[in-house]
Amino acid sequence: MANTRREFIKKTSLGAAGLMVGNGLLSAASYKRIIGANDRINVAVIGLGRRLEAFVDPISNQSNNIRLRYLCDVMPSQLKNAGEVFAQKIDHKPEFEKDIRKVLEDKNVDAVFNLTPDHWHAPGSIMAMQAGKHVYVEKPCSHNMNENELIVQAAHKYNKIVQMGNQQRSSVHTINLMEEIHKGLIGEPYRAIAFYTNKRGRVPNQQAADIPGGLDWDLFQGPAIRRPYTSETWNYNWHWYGWDYGTAEAGNNGTHEMDIARWALQVEFPNRVEVNAMKGHFKDDGWEMYDSMEATFKFDNNKSIKWDGQSRNGFMTYGSGRGTIIYGSEGSVFVNRNKYIVYDRAGKIVKQFDSETKESGIGLGGGGTTSSNHAVNFFNTIRGKEKLTAPIDDASVSMSMVHYANVAYRINRGFDIDNKGKMLDKRAMELWAREYQPGWEIKL
Repeated sequence: MANTRREFIKKTSLGAAGLMVGNGLLSAASYKRIIGANDRINVAVIGLGRRLEAFVDPISNQSNNIRLRYLCDVMPSQLKNAGEVFAQKIDHKPEFEKDIRKVLEDKNVDAVFNLTPDHWHAPGSIMAMQAGKHVYVEKPCSHNMNENELIVQAAHKYNKIVQMGNQQRSSVHTINLMEEIHKGLIGEPYRAIAFYTNKRGRVPNQQAADIPGGLDWDLFQGPAIRRPYTSETWNYNWHWYGWDYGTAEAGNNGTHEMDIARWALQVEFPNRVEVNAMKGHFKDDGWEMYDSMEATFKFDNNKSIKWDGQSRNGFMTYGSGRGTIIYGSEGSVFVNRNKYIVYDRAGKIVKQFDSETKESGIGLGGGGTTSSNHAVNFFNTIRGKEKLTAPIDDASVSMSMVHYANVAYRINRGFDIDNKGKMLDKRAMELWAREYQPGWEIKL
C-alpha cells in the first residue's frame, strides 16, 4: 500500500472539480482531501538541534502538504523543545523517538531530514535509503572521502532522491547570477575566493564527566568508535573536539562557499590542494583543530579556488562575514546569501542586487527563505515536479574539497588528486576512511 501511495505522489495532479463515487458526485473539497492524502509526503526529522528552525516553516506550511510523523533525537530536552515548536504550527502531534532505526522501520515515512552531527550524516542517510526513504541531509553530506563516495553509490543503488543542505543552490538571486556568469557576464571566470569570518570564543577543555541526564550517549556516538563521555561534547562543541564527530570549520561552513565558487567556475574535482592552517586563538582551550585556514585548490585550465576560513578572528577581510568573490577576464562578482555586486575590470560597480529573501549569515542554526526554498525543491522533486538544485552527485564533489583541505592539514602537506577524486598521496589515503564501531559498518 505504501509503495502504491508513493507512486501516486509522483503521478497525481490536482485540479478536478469533482469525482463520481457510486451514484453521487464527491464534492471538490472532499476530493481534495482524498487526493491530498495521496500527494502528501510523510517526513521524519532526525536530529533536533540548531538547524531545526530552518525547516519548521517548510514542513508546517499547509501548501506544501507535508505530514510530520516523527521527531527523533537522542536528547529528551531536544525532543521536548521541537515538540513545543511544532505544536504552534501543526494540528497533529508527531511521534517522539530517540532511535533512528525505529523511525526507519515505519514504512509510512517517505522522507527524512537528517540534521544530526557530521559523523551520522552518511551512515544515517544510507540507512534511510536502504529503508526506502528519500533524504535531505544537512551539510556536510559525509565525514570522510569514503563516505562521500558511498552516499552517492547508495542514492543510485536504491534509486532515492538525496538533497544536500547547501541551500544557496536554491537562492533565486544566486541562480540568476550564475546563469549570467556562465553566459559571459564577467568574461571567463578563472579564480574564486570563498570565505567565512566569525569571532567564536573560548571553548571549554574536555573533562571526564557524567553523561547529561537523559542523553543516550551510545546512540549519539552511533557509528563512531566508543569513548567515555567528556563535558560539553554532545552539544555544539563536538565540532571542535577532534575528528571523531566533526569536520572542522571547512565542513561546518566552508562547504557552502566552496560550492558556490565551484558552481561559478564550472569545475569538477581539483587536481591539487595546498593548505596553510593553524590554531591561532585561545591556545590553551579545548579547540582541537585549526581555527584559521587558507586552502588553495588548483583545477584544469589554470582555474583556482581559495578557501579563507577565519573562525575566531572577526576582521572582515572581504567586507562581509561570508561570501564568494569570482574573478573573470572582464570583471568580478561578489555574492553572498542575500545579495550580489558586479564590477567591471576597472573595479567600478556596474550592477548590484539586494534580494528580498533573507538567509542567516554566520549565526548558529539560522535558516530563512533560501532554506525553505531548498526544502520545497526537495518535496517537489519527490513528487516529480522539479529537479534537485543540489543533487548528491554534484554536492559530493564540492564536499570533497572540504575533505582534501582537512586531510592536507592533518598530514601537514599538500597533494595531487586524480580526475576521479582519489588523493595521490600514501599518507593522505590513510585518512580516506574511518574506523566504525563494530556492528555499525556501512554495507551497501
